[in-house]
Amino acid sequence: MTVDTPRATVDWEGCLKRLTEGARALRVRTSPAARETLIDYLKQLESWNRTYNLTAVRKPADMVVRHLLDSLAAAPYIAGDSVADIGSGAGLPGIPLALALPRKSFTLVESNGKKAAFLRHVVRTLALDNVDVVQRRSEDYRPARGFDTVVCRAFAAADEAVRLAGHLCAPDGRFVLMKGRDPAAELAALPAGFRVLESAAVTVPGLDAERHIVVLGPGLL
Repeated sequence: MTVDTPRATVDWEGCLKRLTEGARALRVRTSPAARETLIDYLKQLESWNRTYNLTAVRKPADMVVRHLLDSLAAAPYIAGDSVADIGSGAGLPGIPLALALPRKSFTLVESNGKKAAFLRHVVRTLALDNVDVVQRRSEDYRPARGFDTVVCRAFAAADEAVRLAGHLCAPDGRFVLMKGRDPAAELAALPAGFRVLESAAVTVPGLDAERHIVVLGPGLL
């Protein structure tokens, strides 16, 4: 007879404490209600992940660092009122940023059916009024107006990201790339029409890995 191994109890209070301290270290202002909702989001992600394999990160405590805080590190680089998260996956960085920046509207663009279904579930369950989900490939998505900020995390190399989603950026908008190692070599291959406005190394509390954020702007030098 097969005996099921009981699942370990998750220390959600510890996760909330880690999130609170990490957001403070990042100097990203988040309300207590937003932080509680971020933990509720992790609960949904942890539950769905057991069946749908949405992320390789399994432990909620690690998700706080590798998903929530890593996403929130991009908050200072988000400008304007409308934001598109390209290749949103399980909602990263879009959902954490939408909770940290509730006055901005976010569109999560994701082509994978099971991931888009999860995103719609999260938006509905957590009543995220400033978040929409678009189940389309970024290169096929043609909204009536460009976004003030287009952001992508672990989506593609810089030149490919611009090729696939550059058209989503408003003429006076910005394209924010969240990268691991120094992306200098990638930036040398940028296609015409985008220029580097800023490139910075960022430190994510609790994460022993390199992180860089690059801000691109449309238009020639």
